Amino acid sequence: MISGLVYLALLPTYYKIYKKKSTEGFQSVPYVAALFSAMLWLYYALLKKKEYFLISINSVGCIIETLYIAFYYAYASRRARIFTGTLVLSLNLVIFSMIVLIIQLKLGEGTDRVKVLGIICAVVSIGVFAAPLTIMVKVIRTKSVEYMPFFLSFCLTLCAIIWFAYGLLRQDLYISIPNVFGFALGVLQMVLYAICKNCCIPRESSVDQRISSNPTNLVNGNAATIDQQDRSNEPRTELSTADPAV
Repeated sequence: MISGLVYLALLPTYYKIYKKKSTEGFQSVPYVAALFSAMLWLYYALLKKKEYFLISINSVGCIIETLYIAFYYAYASRRARIFTGTLVLSLNLVIFSMIVLIIQLKLGEGTDRVKVLGIICAVVSIGVFAAPLTIMVKVIRTKSVEYMPFFLSFCLTLCAIIWFAYGLLRQDLYISIPNVFGFALGVLQMVLYAICKNCCIPRESSVDQRISSNPTNLVNGNAATIDQQDRSNEPRTELSTADPAV
């Protein structure tokens, strides 16, 4: 259920994209990476067998992330479409297919396949969990928490705790270990949010100051242009890079 909340937490972002008919500088990398991670964990669950919980949540994850990417692609610029298409083709098709072929053809049946794939899944998950570090740097630099919603950070932290406990109960370190990093980064994100929310100047105020210092901007109807310039200089990345599937 918590993993489902993490996936659905991005719906407001896509509603905003739908209303404005533009991706507004949002990047597709987090969604493509999340899809790749969900595909790997689904394959891992199928190899390990009797991992019905992993199979169900990652199947849902694959469907939702695919829909997100398709929606993003529909409203993205031509340059963003080319980049997204290339990324999906290389990561989710070529690299994933290579991993499957190597494991199926080069490794014998049994625990060897599960161990190798488990290590790959753990490494990818740690990388996905670490991706929000760039967002944390952006929050510190821009003095704005708009890039790091508290609810999403909270859900990701809670999700990491639950999956860590699940990994311990199943005696599966490949699930438990990545979520230690997920929990630590989730706590850091919430602490940073609290600090910046309480003591940092909101991003919008800088726009207001620029308008008030130059009234002609407001008279000429350029307030939106100023804000657009500010936002265009800061490509936005959602926190979906954190992995709700493990």
